[in-house]
Amino acid sequence: MTFHLTSPSFPSGGKIPAQHSCDGGDVSPQFHWSGAPAGTASFALICSDPDAPAGTWYHWAVFDIPATATGLPEHIPAEAHDGIIRQAINDFGRKGYGGPCPPRGHGPHHYHFTLYALKAARLPVTGSPRCRDVERIIKENALARTELIGLYGR
Repeated sequence: MTFHLTSPSFPSGGKIPAQHSCDGGDVSPQFHWSGAPAGTASFALICSDPDAPAGTWYHWAVFDIPATATGLPEHIPAEAHDGIIRQAINDFGRKGYGGPCPPRGHGPHHYHFTLYALKAARLPVTGSPRCRDVERIIKENALARTELIGLYGR
């Protein structure tokens, strides 16, 4: 079975609804996954926008997701899962999810939601890490990855 990520919130290559953006409620989308490789000890999900004018912009890093999980619910508050699932500081300067918010008239941006199956149950990060820092550690511990891309423009 292939490692696969889907979302009932938007289809692969489809438009991300406004409720999941800065134009709506900045509500994190719902996700489902399947086909994690043997030896998976946890999962991590990164959301980034490589189309941002100043370079890749990080919207979310959620990590230390238990290996038994098969998805994430919609609208995960920044502090909701402290102690189990952790979230990093995004490029908006706050912990948790920051939805798509491209410059007006810049055209649609591609938002990459990348799910990693990890060999570590907990990542060795302390304090309030930034998404970029968490991503480096995730890549060092990755067994597999899968990606879902959504579009959003203003």
